[in-house]
Amino acid sequence: MQTPSRPKTSTRWETDDMEAKLTFLLLAPLFSAAAIVLFFRSGRRLPAFISVASAGLCLAAAVSAMVSGAGLYKSSFELFKLGGFSFNTGLLFDAAAANMLFVVCFVGFLIHVFSVGYTDGEESRGRFFAGMSFFMFSMTGLVLSSNLFMMFVFWELVGFSSYALIAQYSSTEAAKAASKKAFIVNRVGDFGFLLGIIFCWSAFGTTDFSELAKIVEADPAKASTGMGMLLLCGFLGKSAQFPLQVWLPDAMAGPTPVSALIHAATMVAAGVFMMVRLCSFGFLTPAVLDAVLILCSLMAFCAGLWALGQTDIKKILAYSTLAHLGLMGAGVALGYDLAMYHLTTHAFFKATLFLAAGSIIHACAHEQDIYKMGGLFRRMPATSVAALVAAFSIIAVPYFSGNYSKEAIVLASYARSASGALLDKVSFWLVFAAAALTPIYMFRLFFNVFCGTPRSESAEKARESSLWMTLPLAVLAAYSAVGAWSYAYDLEWLGGKWDFLMPAAATKFVGGLLKLHSPSPDSAEAARFVAGAALVCTFAGVGIAYVLYGRNRGYDPVRKRLPLVYGILEKHGWFDCVYGWYVAKVQQRVAVFLATFADLLFIEMLCVRGSGVVCAVVGHGVKKLHACSCNSQVKWLVFGAILLFALVFAS
Repeated sequence: MQTPSRPKTSTRWETDDMEAKLTFLLLAPLFSAAAIVLFFRSGRRLPAFISVASAGLCLAAAVSAMVSGAGLYKSSFELFKLGGFSFNTGLLFDAAAANMLFVVCFVGFLIHVFSVGYTDGEESRGRFFAGMSFFMFSMTGLVLSSNLFMMFVFWELVGFSSYALIAQYSSTEAAKAASKKAFIVNRVGDFGFLLGIIFCWSAFGTTDFSELAKIVEADPAKASTGMGMLLLCGFLGKSAQFPLQVWLPDAMAGPTPVSALIHAATMVAAGVFMMVRLCSFGFLTPAVLDAVLILCSLMAFCAGLWALGQTDIKKILAYSTLAHLGLMGAGVALGYDLAMYHLTTHAFFKATLFLAAGSIIHACAHEQDIYKMGGLFRRMPATSVAALVAAFSIIAVPYFSGNYSKEAIVLASYARSASGALLDKVSFWLVFAAAALTPIYMFRLFFNVFCGTPRSESAEKARESSLWMTLPLAVLAAYSAVGAWSYAYDLEWLGGKWDFLMPAAATKFVGGLLKLHSPSPDSAEAARFVAGAALVCTFAGVGIAYVLYGRNRGYDPVRKRLPLVYGILEKHGWFDCVYGWYVAKVQQRVAVFLATFADLLFIEMLCVRGSGVVCAVVGHGVKKLHACSCNSQVKWLVFGAILLFALVFAS
């Protein structure tokens, strides 16, 4: 998955063919969105057909580019030039871009198909599919960007399209508030990201990824910690990491396919992809990577705890996404290959879980409270099996996709902690605890939703969804089970004794880390112990979830016995309360102060009205001059002549 250092030799025909494929891949969803908005916005079936067709063509073009493409393709041309600044656009297609494009196009296409059944009979269907196509255009442009400025442009387009899609149900106050919150919070991170890009251009004179790679390779000391911290802000906002994570749970107010596409598989992963891009040419200093490691490890642990306090099925999955984005961020610091590895597996099993949730919500008359469901395994067998497969993958059951990538990050974190640094040890225990919490909150959801007996009329009447919805679920579930096998490697130096538990619980990269940080013979045994402990925690977590939630109680026992603890988890540490207090008590009062004193006193009173008073006084004086007698005018003329001569002689 590493980006090749040199482009592969290719013929002119191959280059032109690749350029045509990538250009088509980029523009097809844009034309689809434009056609729907201009001509078919009020339609019901045609917008869905156009959007699904464009997503399918994007997938075909992406697969074709991956199969026939060279190791590295790059194109660039100057769009405009202003002084010493030139804005270049171009396409960059390498191993990381190919991996991300496949995730975006494959998952995006299946979610488009699912949406046909989910939005059947809804109003504003044309607007919904236009937004989906525009999002696909924005996301593919971000992945194929050859420089930071172009990436930032598509970065903002992704934010805009997500704002529009979250607000699809604009008649509800929750959707409107969530869309505004997502837009504003992301702008906070994007402001720092933009400052980092400007800093980069002023320091190096370019933002092109290939040129930056050459500069840093020639002199690694040119990589700046301050610049890296500013660029990190974009990742914290887009991938909803501490302290900018508050927008993601609220974004679940949008349609479930939007949650699956934007907030599980692609948009939130854009921040991880950007960090992988920066890491691939060594642009992030060790200090920046240390900050990423501790912030993301803490986010993974806290989000896992907060998921235990939610009753909304989509919010449980949202906090699960936060936790796994934290694991991906930790993977960036441990080795960006690991981040891309988990990004890929996570996209498939989390999209499966969100689409399963959408199928359940659709069948239960839009009920989202897990304690008002139950007994759905018999009523919705296809959805239930798909959700179970994805749950096995996310909790890292051996031989399922999530096992490989998740255990790889755990082992890599352990390998780094062997260096003895306090930061590395704290990060390892946070990562391990986050992995151990996953089976508890996932099977809390599963037992309450699918097992027992129905606890509401909507659950009693639930029936399996249409083929438009179950077929994408089946495909995604299959990939959640076996999709990561092609990425797997064996750790030969571990002795191969644990292959039956984790046939590829780590990549070769992890083995290298273990050798680097723990070259002693005991390191292999320690690694086996950590892997075994993680496996024990997986099945123990399922057991704990069964004891607490597997008896069809219809209520949360933790809430009943530990109300204070549950309240903290339910309010996710009162982050929203703190942010609300800051906005209402601090930011608003500062704004009032600036409006009262700065605006009213300085600008209005001094500048605006003051300038008027000065003009009035001058005008009054000039008026007196014009209204005076002839003798007075002669006197002023003589005075002016004398003053003029004096000035001439003085000079």
